[in-house]
Amino acid sequence: MAETKVKAAPKASNSTKKSSDSMAAPEGQATKATVKTAKQPAATLTVANKAAKKATGAPKATSPAQPEFSQQTYLTWYEQMMLMRKFEEKAGQLYGQQKIKGFCHLYIGQEACVAGAVSALTKDDKWITAYRDHAHPLALGTSPNAIMAELFAKATGCSKGKGGSMHMFDKEVNFIGGHGIVGAQVPMGAGIAFAEKYNKTGNVCIAYMGDGAVRQGALHEAFNMAMLWKLPVIFVVENNGYAMGTSVQRTSNVTELYTIGEAYDMPSEPVNGMSVEDVHEAVARAAERARAGEGPTFLEFKTYRYKGHSMSDPAKYRTKDELEDYRSRDTIESVRHTILTNSMATEAELEAIDERIKAQVTESVEFAENSPYPTADELYKDVYVQQDYPYIRD
Repeated sequence: MAETKVKAAPKASNSTKKSSDSMAAPEGQATKATVKTAKQPAATLTVANKAAKKATGAPKATSPAQPEFSQQTYLTWYEQMMLMRKFEEKAGQLYGQQKIKGFCHLYIGQEACVAGAVSALTKDDKWITAYRDHAHPLALGTSPNAIMAELFAKATGCSKGKGGSMHMFDKEVNFIGGHGIVGAQVPMGAGIAFAEKYNKTGNVCIAYMGDGAVRQGALHEAFNMAMLWKLPVIFVVENNGYAMGTSVQRTSNVTELYTIGEAYDMPSEPVNGMSVEDVHEAVARAAERARAGEGPTFLEFKTYRYKGHSMSDPAKYRTKDELEDYRSRDTIESVRHTILTNSMATEAELEAIDERIKAQVTESVEFAENSPYPTADELYKDVYVQQDYPYIRD
């Protein structure tokens, strides 16, 4: 990443600042490049989009007239987001077949929130999120086989089959897990950032949460300490408008969630979470501040999920028109449009990527189905660091 100094401010406008373009890589390594043009204000929203924004707080995706990033960055974004989408579509299908059981929260529609952040950070930075957690390790480089096997509760899963959909972990890619307790990952993210600062690694922790988590007291405690100690943490609320199924407008007096950070003098800003470019730029600015010792940032990714809160949620709290309004300007289709209109790849080349991803997902299902379940003695493993800790058994 370019070492451009970014001045901290209580509130920043995501539509007017410049940012560095980190060349995206499949495993999340950022490399140096320069954005040639300043970010232009977003186009005026359509009437239909205004209605959807009022209902959910999330703006729609946009496709820039001119590419803001390199060809490789756009192609990597496309491949990462398409893998997330196809993997989760298959997971939803398998859940309906009862091959995947328990809880299952799909990320479909929110892919830009992860892809744009991966390209803005480095492979050594740490990640933590809530229980909508399949997409994050996929983008960071965890094998789809290991993630699908975890969904199947198989021993070859990334959490050895003991975590399932809600508790994915992969230390190898610095993914410190999905967490089932609402808001619990927020202070944990601050703690990870404290460790990075204490050890003088220069690394950043990015901590994701849903819009329902901002009502948790632990968030406010973490925000206060993070600012007091200037911890290198990026707090991200993925505001998809509905938490579990009730709109932000019905659950909070504060509907512009990013303003919560301002109470702690934390630099905070809203971000179009349906635009992978906007996500990248906002995270890059926040990471630069953190690495410079200037402390945390709070970003509100205004996004939208196409599926219910979980597979058991029919999502009757929203209209079909609202859903189709967002689908009509899908974040993946926006990137695809940018690639094709700027001759970064041909239709045939993108179709080849699609086929490769389809094969990856098919392979992951076969791997999961053919893998063994954990043995009974796994109940006593990975509980304590001390391997011979005295268990009480019959």
